[in-house]
Amino acid sequence: MKRHYIPKRKKLGEILVQKGKLTPDQLTELLRLQKESDKPLGRLLVEKKILTSDELTNILSEQLGIPHVWLRKGLVDPRIVHVLPKEKAIHYQVIPMFRVNAVLTLATADPNAFFVFDEIRKITQLEVQPVLCRADDIQEAIQQAYQDQISIDDVMAGMDDTGIDLIDTGTEQEVSEIAEMAEKSPVINLVNMILLRAIRDGASDIHIEPQAGKMRVRARIDGLLYELMTKKQEFHPAVVSRLKVMGKLDIAERRMPQDGRIQVQVDGRLVDLRFSSMPGVHGEKVVLRVLDRQKAILDLNRLGFNAGMLSSFKTLLRKSHGLILVCGPTGSGKTTTLYSALTMLNTTERNIITIEDPVEYQLDNINQNQVHASIGLNFATFLRHALRQDPDIIMVGEIRDRQTAEIAIQASLTGHLVLSTLHTNDSPSVITRLLEMGVEPYLLSSSLLACMAQRLVRTICPDCKTDHYTPKNVVIELGLDPGKKHRLTRGKGCASCYDSGFKGRTSIHELLEIDEDLQAMILNNPTADALKKHNKSKDHRTLKIDGYEKVLTHKTTIEEIHRVTALD
Repeated sequence: MKRHYIPKRKKLGEILVQKGKLTPDQLTELLRLQKESDKPLGRLLVEKKILTSDELTNILSEQLGIPHVWLRKGLVDPRIVHVLPKEKAIHYQVIPMFRVNAVLTLATADPNAFFVFDEIRKITQLEVQPVLCRADDIQEAIQQAYQDQISIDDVMAGMDDTGIDLIDTGTEQEVSEIAEMAEKSPVINLVNMILLRAIRDGASDIHIEPQAGKMRVRARIDGLLYELMTKKQEFHPAVVSRLKVMGKLDIAERRMPQDGRIQVQVDGRLVDLRFSSMPGVHGEKVVLRVLDRQKAILDLNRLGFNAGMLSSFKTLLRKSHGLILVCGPTGSGKTTTLYSALTMLNTTERNIITIEDPVEYQLDNINQNQVHASIGLNFATFLRHALRQDPDIIMVGEIRDRQTAEIAIQASLTGHLVLSTLHTNDSPSVITRLLEMGVEPYLLSSSLLACMAQRLVRTICPDCKTDHYTPKNVVIELGLDPGKKHRLTRGKGCASCYDSGFKGRTSIHELLEIDEDLQAMILNNPTADALKKHNKSKDHRTLKIDGYEKVLTHKTTIEEIHRVTALD
C-alpha cells in the first residue's frame, strides 16, 4: 500500500539560511548545541527565539512537503473523528480531520512521528495523510470534537472542578420530580460546561435552542453568533430545567415566556446572567444575557472616541443642566457609554440617580433603581419621584414614550443634567423622533444639549492580521489619492478568532451638538432630511466618516463599516 506521508526532505538548516533567518556560522553553532543537548533543532530555534512556534510550523511544512493548516472549527468532521479512539488521540496528540475515499487526513504537531502514522493506519485500515497544526490547537480540537458524541457518563466524569459556582440569591423553592432530575451531576456539569466556555470566550449572549433531533448551543461573540456545540435532543429539557432552578423560576411552566436572573462565580469573579425563555415548536428556547462587569470597559477614554469628539463630549457632560441623548440600535453600546459617563461624573459632591430596566452593572456610590412595570412603577413614575430626591444627575435607561420624554425635559430645564438613550439610526433622527412623540418644539429646543449616535465595530484580530493593497473603489471611497498604492489591514482568520479575522470591538460615533442654528430649526418642526442637509453644510462628522478613520488607522475593515452602517 502506497503511503502518502513519506515526504521529500530538505534540510531545515539550509531553508533557514536561504530565508535569511540564520547565518552559516549560527547554523554551525546550533548544530553543535543540538548534538550536545540531544534536542531537536526546531526546539532549539524556538527556545533561542530565532523562530516563533508558528514560523517553525510553516518552515517544517515546507521542509517535509506536508501541508500546514489552522485547525479551526469546521475543518474537523465530527462523523470521522471516532475512527480513532479518544484515548489514542490524546496519547499521540493527533486528531482525524476528514476522510476522502480510503485516505484519512490527520492533524499532527510532529511530522516525524512515522511510527504513530503506522499505528493509526493499522487501527483505522486507512491510508494516512498528515497535515501540520499547532499542538495547542490539536488539544482544543480533541476536547471539542470528541464531546459532540459525549454520553451522560462522560459529562459527569472529570468535571469535579468546573471553575463555576452558583451564587444563591434567594430562598429555596419546592423542587418537583423534574427539578430533581435537573439537579443530578451530569446535567449540572453540562450546564456548567456551556456557561464556562461561553463566558471565557467573552460571549455577550448564550442561545440554547431546541431543534428537530438536537439541541444547539450558540454564543454571540463580538456581535455575531457562533456555534459552540450540539447535543442530542434528550438533553434539552433537563438543561432548561436546570437553568430555571438556578434562576428560581417555575420549571413546570413551559407554555409561557419567563424572565429571571442567575448569578454565578466564574474564575473567582461574579457574573450576572439574564434568563429569558420563549416556547417554540420543538420546546423552549433560552437566551442568557451575560453581564460580566470585570470585562466591561467603563472608561470614556477607552471607548474608541476620536480625540476631538471625546473632548467635546466631556465638555457637554460637565454642564450643570440639559438633556444628552445617546442613540443606536440594540447592542450598539449605548448603556456602556452612559455608564462610562457616570463613572467620570461620580464624585462625592454629586447625587446621581439612575432608572434602568434592568440594572446591568452595579456602580459604587450611585443610586441605581430598577423599574417594575408589573406594579405600575415605570420610567415616567420613577422619574417623577426621583426629582424629589435632590438629584444633580439623572440617568434614564431609555425614553420610550411621550410622558417619559416630557418629564426628562422638564427635569433638564429645572437644573438637572439628564442622560438617556433612544432607538434611532443617527443623531438627527433623535430630534424628529421626539417631535413625533408629541414633545413641544420650544421645550426640546431649550433643553437638548446634544445627541450622539454610535455603533460597535469588530476590530482586526492581532494574531492573524495581514496587509493588503487597497482596491481602487475603496481608495476613492476613503478619499485617498487614487493615483497611489495604499495598504490596509485585515485578518486572515485563525483559531483564536473563530476564523472570522476579528477579535474584540470598538465604537464609532456621531456627535450632534445643538447650536443656535439648530435650536431655530427645531422650533419650526424640521424633517430628518432638512436636519441632515444642515449638518452636511457644516461638515458634520458622520458615523461613516468616523468609521473610515478606524479603517485608515488599521483598527477595522471597510467591509465591517459597511455592515454596521448599512441602513444609515
